[in-house]
Parts: sequence; structure tokens; C-alpha cells
Amino acid sequence: MPSSIGMTRGTELAGKVALVTGSARNIGRAIARALAAGGAAVMVNANTSRAEAEQTVAMIKGAGGKAALHIADVTDAGAVAALVDAAVREFGRLDYLVNNAAVRAETPFAQIRFEEWRRVLSTVLDGAFLCTQASLPHMIRAGGGTVVNIGGLTAHRGADGRAHVIAAKAGLAGLTRGLALDLAPHRITVNCVVPGTIETVRGLPGAPERPEHRRSLPPVGRRGEPEEIAAMVRMLCGPDARYITGQSIHVNGGGMLT
Repeated sequence: MPSSIGMTRGTELAGKVALVTGSARNIGRAIARALAAGGAAVMVNANTSRAEAEQTVAMIKGAGGKAALHIADVTDAGAVAALVDAAVREFGRLDYLVNNAAVRAETPFAQIRFEEWRRVLSTVLDGAFLCTQASLPHMIRAGGGTVVNIGGLTAHRGADGRAHVIAAKAGLAGLTRGLALDLAPHRITVNCVVPGTIETVRGLPGAPERPEHRRSLPPVGRRGEPEEIAAMVRMLCGPDARYITGQSIHVNGGGMLT
């Protein structure tokens, strides 16, 4: 499997600093490692998965990169401000923000409690709003930057039992377009990377993956790897992507054609 994709060491992001929310494992971890492989210093973030987040930092440092960890709940405005301040204090600046923090949930609509609805939307959508707003002054000070939101395929094609997740990720795609226009004068690009069916480790006890999801494969005949999403994020942060903004970029092995 292409687990080395995006991990080839380079220098195109040298001197830059990235903050990746929800980067303790899976796609978030792969993104943090890919940006570090490109030369960026990375602030790793998690809310509760400290041990896994520390492992992400260790992986980056073990490969010769720079990384630090800050535990923060992205739905808490004060915690987000402290997270961004920690990144700038540790590394001196902030150039890239990847809004990856999310909550996976599968619940029939009639059974979704309002508390669960708010937990999903606040993590995905409020978190992206708070993190982007807190990062903005530092990106402006740096002369520009990149925001990458991590979307979801079901937001574009629908799915049963995921009304809250779909609403949150669809909102993230809309936020991407709005931010792209608002932030363009500051030389900040904003894009949404939309993963397809990706081989990840599920982190919700009691919420096993449904068998039909396991059997369903895109036309390329396999699930994607987290590193393949990370490679797209790394490209969008790099110097060759300065003319790309406001886009939802699908990385899905042909699972949905746009």
C-alpha cells in the first residue's frame, strides 16, 4: 500500500509553521507528518488522545522534523486562542492551518439527541471557525498562508444515519467558499479536501463499522490511505498551489465523480 506517499522529505515548506487539529491519529496524523516532511514545523493538537498525539510528535521528530503538542478542545474559544498562541510561541509564526478535528457518529435521525447534534456540529464547524479566526492575524503578519478544511464525501452524496455529520461537513464546504473570498486580499488560500473511503482506525468504542461500508470499494478497487489525503494537503500548502482557492477537492478513487 502507498503508505510512503507524501512522506518523501523535501524543503518546499521550510521555514513555515503548521497547526493541524485532530492530529493524534489517522488522517490528521498523516497530514502532520507530511507537512513536517515538507520542512514545516508542526503543532500537533488533540482533545483527549494525548498518548496517540505524543506518538505523532515522536514520529515527526524521529524523522528529523520539528513538532510540539498542545491539548485543546477546538469548540472552546479560550482553548483555541491558547492553542494558536502556543504554536506561535513555540515556533515564532503561523502559516498553515488544517481544520481536521471531527466527531464520527452514526445515529438514525429520529434518535439523534440535540446534545449529540451540537457535539458533531460544534467540533467540525465551530472548531473551524474558531481556529481560523484565531490564526488569521498571525497569517496576515506572515504575509499570507493556507487554510485547509477536511471535508467528507457523504456531505456531497448523502448517507443514512449521519444527518449531523453531513450537515457539519456540508457547512464546512460552504465556509471554505466564504473564507476564500474574505481572505484572498490577505494572500491566504482556503480549500476543502474531501476524502473518499479511507483505511483508518475507528476510535469510537461501541460504534463498529457497518459491513456494507467495509465491502464497498471505489472504482480503483481499494480504500485510500491517510497518506494520500495528506499528500493533497501538503501540495495545497506549497508554493505551487497559490492559484488554487475556494475549492472542494475530492480524493476518492472515483467513488464520486464531480
